[in-house]
Amino acid sequence: MGLLPAPVFARALSGHFNLGAQTVVTGDATADTVRRALSTWPLPPGGGGDITVSTDATLPGEAYRLDVGPDHVRLAAGGPAGAFYAAQTLRQLAPDDAWRAAGVPGSGGAWAIGCAEIRDQPVLAWRGAHLDVARHFFPKPVVLRFIDLIAAHKLNRLHLHLTDDQGWRVESRRYPALHETGSWRAQTQVGRDRTAFDGIRHGGYYTLTDLAEIHDYAAERMVTVVPEIELPGHARAFLCALPELAAAPGTRQQSVACRWGIFDQIMSPRPATLDVLGELFGELLAVLPAPFVHIGGDECVLTDWESDPAILAYRESAGLDSMAALHAYFLRQVADLLAGSFGARAIVWDEGFTSGNLRADTVVMPWHGMAVGRAAAQAGHDIVATPENLTYFDHAQSADPAEPLSIGGLTSAENVAAFAPVPADWPREQASRMIGAQFQVWTEYIKDARALDYMTFPRASVFAEVAWSGKPSPWPELSSRLEAQLRRLDSAGVEYRPLAGPHPWQSW
Repeated sequence: MGLLPAPVFARALSGHFNLGAQTVVTGDATADTVRRALSTWPLPPGGGGDITVSTDATLPGEAYRLDVGPDHVRLAAGGPAGAFYAAQTLRQLAPDDAWRAAGVPGSGGAWAIGCAEIRDQPVLAWRGAHLDVARHFFPKPVVLRFIDLIAAHKLNRLHLHLTDDQGWRVESRRYPALHETGSWRAQTQVGRDRTAFDGIRHGGYYTLTDLAEIHDYAAERMVTVVPEIELPGHARAFLCALPELAAAPGTRQQSVACRWGIFDQIMSPRPATLDVLGELFGELLAVLPAPFVHIGGDECVLTDWESDPAILAYRESAGLDSMAALHAYFLRQVADLLAGSFGARAIVWDEGFTSGNLRADTVVMPWHGMAVGRAAAQAGHDIVATPENLTYFDHAQSADPAEPLSIGGLTSAENVAAFAPVPADWPREQASRMIGAQFQVWTEYIKDARALDYMTFPRASVFAEVAWSGKPSPWPELSSRLEAQLRRLDSAGVEYRPLAGPHPWQSW
């Protein structure tokens, strides 16, 4: 059947069901989820039979049963998410034309769906995809298409990296300089040469209405959007618009960064910054009501804090003995703000954990490896596995020198298949803290939608298998199912990296 992710149980039966525009979906309220899913497919005009949908309260919310017979499809799900995932499985059972954006003239009166019995549910609750829109801005239609593709793979979190040194991508009606000034940089670094630039202005931002639309679009596809506002470092775009909130204000010219890397400019940890952040979170979460907000906390250079008398005095007044302790204190205050005012849990990269003093409900993403993840789990934090060597899709996909320029490192599709989100040697108590896994697409060297396709797929397809099952997937068996998935991606117009053969980017 070539299903990906592989179901917990699947058995092919003889015969087929004819699916088309004449097929009727009936059932309880969960049937609406299936109707909406089918409404986005290019259904042929024929077909027949019924798809009966029911809710089974004995199943977890993302679980489903799917029984496809010659005349009838019976679908039972624990909730809307389970029904949606059953619909995605049904789509994979259909011909590859089901993945096109529009119907194909003369393609026949119905799709032949192979009869089957399928029982399925995911192991991990958090199956995430991170998209950096700060380094290179991607217009809203590209983000919506990205949501479609990850949802079709049964991933359920979109981590939007909205701000960084190179751009602020969120409209602020309270502080319009953030999107008017902070969303644009004068030029962009060329290749790895930190002194060479293209001379082309780059930028853009999402209006609050855009973000509300992205939220609603994702929610219909069972994807939760997790916004990231980087702080206190990776903040040059923020400080370009609000220089008075910089550490050591007035000592250096603030501008949106044009090259990649880590910068000394950093937000002040004093109360005025928290006040502004509270207003910005209020604007953002009013249109994008997220249960989680990522606040970064990574790669913070604290030298400007050391040289700012006001910050030194503030640290002393708080009874803190080091700038590292102040960094932890600031992250704790932001997490308290999110929890107290917006009911949202904070997430940090692992440097936020190593600083210490996190709120107990703060989620940690250990990008430096699973050892720090285990330490965070032992300290009582929930973990989303994000090890750089296996989940960073800005890495090269092979050692072939003809691969496009990347940030460095090597992460092949086969490497991703070997990823164990829950390490086998973790004690049960620590393993219970592993709530999920996530791949990261950082975009320093990913400039447009075509490059995004190439660097994301098929690695994201492989990752979806691992995240759904919670364990590595043997490559020989997975690769055969992956070939079937790639044919579907062909129909969807995804310009993925081929597993073998010529590389399409060379002709771009």
